[in-house]
Amino acid sequence: KPQEKPKDSGKVTITKTFDFAGEEIKVTKEVDSNSKEAKSFLKQQEKLQSATPGSLPTVSGVKRPSGMSSLLGKIGAKKQKMSTLEKSKLDWENFKEEEGIVEELAIHNRGKDGYIERKAFLERVDHRQFEIERDIRLSRMKP
Repeated sequence: KPQEKPKDSGKVTITKTFDFAGEEIKVTKEVDSNSKEAKSFLKQQEKLQSATPGSLPTVSGVKRPSGMSSLLGKIGAKKQKMSTLEKSKLDWENFKEEEGIVEELAIHNRGKDGYIERKAFLERVDHRQFEIERDIRLSRMKP
C-alpha cells in the first residue's frame, strides 16, 4: 500500500508495494511535491483515509462484514504486479546507487569511449567507404 512522508524540502516520498514472483517488493521514490504524480498520490491517500472511518456503518439492521472475511479481504488485497523488465530496471538502479557509479556511467557514455559515439563513428566510416567505392565504380564505367 502506498505511504507518503512529506519533507521540509518540498519533496514527497512515495512508497509502493508490488508483487513480484510471490515476493513483496517495496519501491520508494522521492518526487517534487508540486509534481503531477505527487498530487495524485496525495489525493489517493486522502480518499483512502476518508473512506476507512465511514466504511463500517453502525446502524442496526445493516449487516457488517464478519471477522474472518474482513481479515481475509484485507490480507488478500490485490497488489500491483511488477513485470520482469520493471524489476530488472529497479535492480539496476539500486546497484548503480549502492556502488556509486551513476556519475561515472554518465561521464563514460558522454565521452569518446561511449557506445553512441562509437556507433556514430563506425557509421561515418562505413558511409565514406561506400562513397569511395561508388566513385571508383562510376569512374570505370565511363568510356
